[in-house]
Amino acid sequence: MGETMALKLYNTLTRTKDDFVPIDPALIRLYVCGPTVYDFAHIGNARPVIVFDLLYRLLRHVYGASSVKYVRNITDVDDKINERAARDYPDLPLNEAIRLVTEKTAAQFHADVKALGCLPPSVEPRATEHIGEMRTIIERLIAGGFAYVAEDHVLFSPAAMNAADGVLPRYGALANRSLDEMIAGARVDVAPYKKDATDFVLWKPSKEGEPGWPSPAGIAVPGRPGWHIECSAMSWAHLGEIFDIHGGGIDLVFPHHENEIAQSTCAFGHNVMAKVWMHNGFLQVEGEKMSKSLGNFITINQLLATTDFGGREWDGQVLRLAMLGTHYRSPIDWTVRKLEEVKTSLDNFMHAVSDAHATTPSPALIEALADDLNTPKAIAELFRLYRELDIGALRASLELMGFDPAAWQAAKTIDSALEEKIVTLIENRLAARQAKDWAASDRMRDELAAMGVAIKDNKDGTTSWEMK
Repeated sequence: MGETMALKLYNTLTRTKDDFVPIDPALIRLYVCGPTVYDFAHIGNARPVIVFDLLYRLLRHVYGASSVKYVRNITDVDDKINERAARDYPDLPLNEAIRLVTEKTAAQFHADVKALGCLPPSVEPRATEHIGEMRTIIERLIAGGFAYVAEDHVLFSPAAMNAADGVLPRYGALANRSLDEMIAGARVDVAPYKKDATDFVLWKPSKEGEPGWPSPAGIAVPGRPGWHIECSAMSWAHLGEIFDIHGGGIDLVFPHHENEIAQSTCAFGHNVMAKVWMHNGFLQVEGEKMSKSLGNFITINQLLATTDFGGREWDGQVLRLAMLGTHYRSPIDWTVRKLEEVKTSLDNFMHAVSDAHATTPSPALIEALADDLNTPKAIAELFRLYRELDIGALRASLELMGFDPAAWQAAKTIDSALEEKIVTLIENRLAARQAKDWAASDRMRDELAAMGVAIKDNKDGTTSWEMK
């Protein structure tokens, strides 16, 4: 990218799209909220992972791979994890059950996002590894008058934050709401020990058998952190008191990101936590909000490994291109038709570049991505390169956006080998039937069924087949 081409990003905090000016061009620092590891990640969870992987790749292209530090956390202490562990492993001690749930779920998440073409982050901290930093921040907030102890809990007071003099931001600035509006619209925990309805938990006592750590502020009983303090602690530990970009889904703006800002700015005395806040839009499935009650709740793993959506398994690269076909800040409608169209396009791109050497990415594609990740415009440039047979630039541009032509071709080779094996088995089974060797015929029918092949013996003596 030339020096005159500015990278522009939309900032939720200012509600404007501005030139990105790094705090230190030698080290761009990016934090993104990662999964709470109690269940397989759904396709809505995949959106921020893909979006911010693309941003990470673009920043590496612009500033150099060694000049970008990307932190994406894992939340491994949470009420939902405790509930899942107790449900799935009722005969085990809860702490042991929790470890099994979090390890299994984190491993599945890593496999899923790798299939989506996402690079691993520079650092992937776990909440349970940063309890010490959480305690330090909580102690600072209590000392500053922004938090208080009540019935073995520590609570943060937004009212105290807004009453403070100095450089601190206003609580509610990110969500662009007043305290009264947040009280009216929030599902807040009602508790007699709270001073105000908007006060939120930094630390709470652990119940019998739950994970627990020595509590801050001289509280005698063991406890565990609230959700919001975890990201404040992990971003501070790995990126410092102020960093460049904080990302996540739009559903996290309030209360999670609002509370992160409150905790971090009050603990460290700055007017910002991150200079730029980026949020991706919502995802719905076939025109409806995704929910288990509607039966349209789809995990990444289901799309990759089962035929539950559209009657087929989907390659992770198809899912990636489908996700990037809509601008990240716009809502996206996840449909079978979209995936089918995207697969055809990707087939064409990958076939065209199969024997090509990558040259350099298209300047027009980089310019589109540099304009707040304008992926629809970038994909339009991929089509132009394809039409004009600029194959070296097409391959380089695909690779910049996180696509892997070599892996696509390898999968195709495997598919071809599988098809050859299926056809051979069907021909051998047909010969066995003609020889009235019914045992061999049945054995090969079972082998085909185990491969996911449905066969139909036709009246004319032929056999037709399809994948289940």
